[in-house]
Amino acid sequence: MVVLTAKYICKPGKGDEVEAYLKEMRPLVHQYEKECTVYIVNRSTENKDIFLIYEQYVDQAALEAHRNTPHFKEIIEGKIIPILEKREREIFTPVE
Repeated sequence: MVVLTAKYICKPGKGDEVEAYLKEMRPLVHQYEKECTVYIVNRSTENKDIFLIYEQYVDQAALEAHRNTPHFKEIIEGKIIPILEKREREIFTPVE
């Protein structure tokens, strides 16, 4: 299993736009990426321009496949990243 956390810090006032794009993304991940077992989008209660996305994949290959999907390229790379101030990502594996 591989876990990815992504923190999106939007340009000021762009939170609602990013939320709309993430709502567009979520069902596509569920529909087309069966090896993504968890995809949860969270929005900060203190700063509406900050998001935390928690993703869980069966393995590293599934995570790589996610990054190569048309919906990732269109929505995340094409629409969201241009309106972010910062994007932080970390990859984790379980402690056994």
